[in-house]
Amino acid sequence: MTLTLTDRARTSAPASAPASEAAPAPVPAPRRAAGREADGLAVASFVLGLVGLLAFNLLLGPTAIVMALLSLARRTRRPGRAYLGLAVGVADLVVLAVLVTVNGTVSWNLGG
Repeated sequence: MTLTLTDRARTSAPASAPASEAAPAPVPAPRRAAGREADGLAVASFVLGLVGLLAFNLLLGPTAIVMALLSLARRTRRPGRAYLGLAVGVADLVVLAVLVTVNGTVSWNLGG
């Protein structure tokens, strides 16, 4: 004879208490949607990469790369945006390398 959860609750309940009040059903903990979080990381990676092309390449480029890789590791539903964020993050670092090589500085110099 095997006991199910309801049978165990009935057998462990005191004799004076009804079976329905003995053991309340466990409520499952709410789960966060991992897909939504990964999608947000993909979009944030792309946006930070775009902003990084204009300002703060040194900070935003690597941040965009890390966020894109995390998003891809968490199986985002938007892999295209994650790959774009990865590409733009790498482009940030390339722009930074060009700026350091040409101007000897890490800032834009549009004036003559």
